[in-house]
Amino acid sequence: MTLRYIALLIAGLSVFTCKTWAVVDVSMEDWVDVSLKGQAEIPCIYTLKEPAKMIVWFTKLPGRDQSRRRIYYYDGQKTVIEEGSEYVGRIKVTHSHEPQNARGSAILIIDNVQLSDQREYICTVYNVSTDSGEGRTRLQIFNSPSLPVIEGMHTGISVTVEEPSKVAQCKVDDGYPRPNITWYKGRFPLQQSEEVKTMELVTTKPNGLFTVHSDLYIKVEKTDEDALFYCEVKYFVPGGVRMTETKKINITVHYPTTEVTLSVNPHDRLIKEGDTVKIRCVGNGKPPPIFSFTHNGDELSSDEEMLLLDNVSRSNSGTYVCQSFDLDTGTSFEDSINITVHYLDHIVVTPEETVLDQGDDLTLTCNALSSLPTQTAWYKHDMQLVERHVLELNNASYDTAGMYMCKVTVPSLPDLQELKSVQVSVRGKPKLTVEMAADPVNKADRSVNLTCHAEGYPSPTITWTLSDQWTGQPVPVPEVESQKTDTGVLSMISVRATSKLTVNCSAANEFGTVNVSHKIEASARVKTTTTQATSTKGTRLTTPPKQPHTARRKRPVRMIL
Repeated sequence: MTLRYIALLIAGLSVFTCKTWAVVDVSMEDWVDVSLKGQAEIPCIYTLKEPAKMIVWFTKLPGRDQSRRRIYYYDGQKTVIEEGSEYVGRIKVTHSHEPQNARGSAILIIDNVQLSDQREYICTVYNVSTDSGEGRTRLQIFNSPSLPVIEGMHTGISVTVEEPSKVAQCKVDDGYPRPNITWYKGRFPLQQSEEVKTMELVTTKPNGLFTVHSDLYIKVEKTDEDALFYCEVKYFVPGGVRMTETKKINITVHYPTTEVTLSVNPHDRLIKEGDTVKIRCVGNGKPPPIFSFTHNGDELSSDEEMLLLDNVSRSNSGTYVCQSFDLDTGTSFEDSINITVHYLDHIVVTPEETVLDQGDDLTLTCNALSSLPTQTAWYKHDMQLVERHVLELNNASYDTAGMYMCKVTVPSLPDLQELKSVQVSVRGKPKLTVEMAADPVNKADRSVNLTCHAEGYPSPTITWTLSDQWTGQPVPVPEVESQKTDTGVLSMISVRATSKLTVNCSAANEFGTVNVSHKIEASARVKTTTTQATSTKGTRLTTPPKQPHTARRKRPVRMIL
C-alpha cells in the first residue's frame, strides 16, 4: 500500500467525495488521474471490524451499454481475474485490514494503462452476513502532446483585402484529452472578432489520440509586418494543466505605395564628367511598385528601382523624375531630383607657339571653361612662376626659351584639372656649352665622354671633328648621339685616345657658327686641356691652369660660349 493511501486511511474518509451508504460503508475517490502507459492505483476503503468476506471489482462499459462487467473476484481465499478480459495480465488488487481501526482497503492496480481503460470502476464489499456496500471511481487518462508547430503563409497578405485572410496555422499532435490552442499577437491573446477568426480542426487518430489544427485569419494592417505571432497550447496532465508555446514568426504584409523618394549616389560629393551615378527610386509600399524614369521630360529605359548612368557628361545634368504605378490600386506617385554634372574644358593657350627675337616681350594667356570656379598657374621646369592665367615674358634671352606649362584646377573638385604646354623659342646664333664627364687624361680602360649643348633658334646643327695633335691628321669621329631640348640640341660622343687628340664641337644656324675645342692627352703625366672657341665674328682661346698629378677625379669641364 502506498504512503498516499495509508495517509488517506489515517485521515479518515472525509477526503473521499464518492460514497455509497449501505450496511457496509465503502468510500472511493471520484476520479483518479494517470498517464498513458503508466500505472493506475484505484483505492477502495471500507469500514468493518473484520476483514471483508468478499470483494468484487466491476467496470462499466463505455458508450450506450452501461452494463457492468466483472473483472476481479476475491473471497478471502481465492482470487479470480476474469478470463478473456482486456485486463488479464495487467491488474492486481492489494488487500489490507486494520482491526483496531475497523478499516480495510482493496487497491486495484492497473499496469500499462490504455485509453480504453478510461471508464468507471466499481468496488463492491461484502461482510460475513453477505451485506454489501459499493463505491465508484472514474479513471482519467492523460497523454502529453508533441511540441506544437507553427507555419506562416508563404505569400504576402494585402491590407486592402476586406475579409480576414489566413496568415498562419498551428498544429499539435498526440494529445489526450484534446489540447487547446490560443493565438497570440505579441504578448496579447487574440479574441474572435470581425477582424480576427480562428478555424480549428480536431482529428482522432486510430490510437485514440488527438491532433488539433488551428488556422488564424486576421484583417492585416501595415503595422502587422513588425508583429510577432505564435500559438500557445494548453494540455492536461495528471493533477493539473501545462502550457507550451511555438516559436514566434513574422508575416509578410503587402500594402500600397503612398510615397516615393529619389536619391543619388554618390550623395556626399560633387559629380564630375566621367563618374558613374546611381539614381535610386524607393517606394514605401510592399511589394515595390513598377517604376519609370524621365530626364528633362524624356522617358528613360529602366524597369528596376535603380537607374545607372555610366561615364556621365554635362548632358546628363538636369531634372530626373521617378514615377511609381501600383497594379493593385491603380495609383501612382512621383518624386524628382536635380543633378549637375560639373566639367572642365580643355585649356586654350594664346599664342600656342611663338618665336621671339632677343630683347622682345611676350604675353601668354591660359583659359579653360568650367562649371565651377578655377585656379590657374604657370610652370617651367616643374617650378611655379605665377598663379594667374596671364604670363608676361620681358626682354627675351636664351634663358627665356623653353617649355612652359599651364595648369588649371578646380579647388572644389580636385580631380578636375587640365594641363597645356607651349614652346617659346628665341632667335639668335648658337650659344654653345661643352661638358667633359671624365678626366681629360685618357686611361687605357676607359673613355672620355664629351657633351655639346647648343641653344638657339632655328635649332642649330652640331658637327664633331677629331684630329691627332702630333700629325695633324683627322681621326674618325665615334658614334654621335643627339637629342632635341627645350632650347636647342644636345650632342654626345665617347672618345678613347691612344695619343694626344683635339676634339672640336661646332654649332651653326642661319645667324652664325660657334666652335669649341678640347685637347685630350693619352699620357697620365701631362694633363693639358685647351678649349678654343671660334665664331664668324672672332676667336677666343682659353687654357685652364695645370692640376696636381695626384688628382684622380675631376669635375666635368664646362665651357660656355
